[in-house]
This record gives sequence, C-alpha cells and structure tokens, in this order.
Amino acid sequence: MWLSILGLILGISLGLLTDMQIPPEYANYLSIAVLASLDTLFGGIRAHLQQVYDDGVFVSGFFFNIVLAAGLAFLGVHLGIDLYLAAIFAFGVRLFQNIAVIRRILLTKWADRKETRESLN
Repeated sequence: MWLSILGLILGISLGLLTDMQIPPEYANYLSIAVLASLDTLFGGIRAHLQQVYDDGVFVSGFFFNIVLAAGLAFLGVHLGIDLYLAAIFAFGVRLFQNIAVIRRILLTKWADRKETRESLN
C-alpha cells in the first residue's frame, strides 16, 4: 500500500515540477486514465484496510483498468460516440464507493480505539 502512495506523491511532484503539456486531443484519454488509476489506488487502500490486499490483484487491476478505460475512449472516438463518459461514470461511482468504505472503516477503528482508551481509564 505504501508503494502506491509513494508513487502517487512522486507522480504529482514530477507533474508539478515539469512543464509538459498534453495535447488537447488526448485530454479524454488522460482524464480517464487518471480516474482509473485513482479508482485502483483507493481500491487498494480499501483492500488493505479490510486485510484482503494482494499485490497481484492491485497491479493487474491498475493496468487493466487503464487499458479498458483508454480502449473505451478510443472506440468511442472512432464510433463518434462519447463512450468515455461511461468509463468516467463507472470509475467515478466506484471511486466514491471505495472512499465511503474507507471512511467507515477508519471511523470504526477510531471509535474502537476511543472505547478501548476509555475502558482503560
């Protein structure tokens, strides 16, 4: 899990320090790839908190989600349909679901710690 967070921090740092510009025709692909990678990152954090994390599942899911999302966008461009919106919707919903589950897990852990501290006093 720490490897993914380190990679995210490194990627954001490199992105802010470089002056690289993405051509506008690739904006849809990049936005979907970022959303898919964030979905995978938060899915990995959720799996770690639920103690079911697996490196193979995380890495394969990361690349599969990005390829699937970019493939949908590419297919949509050639069909003349905004098919990338389906990927944005799907990954967006999963992203918010993962964040909600992470929040519930953390709140439960914090409440359990608080109860444990109060019972010791």
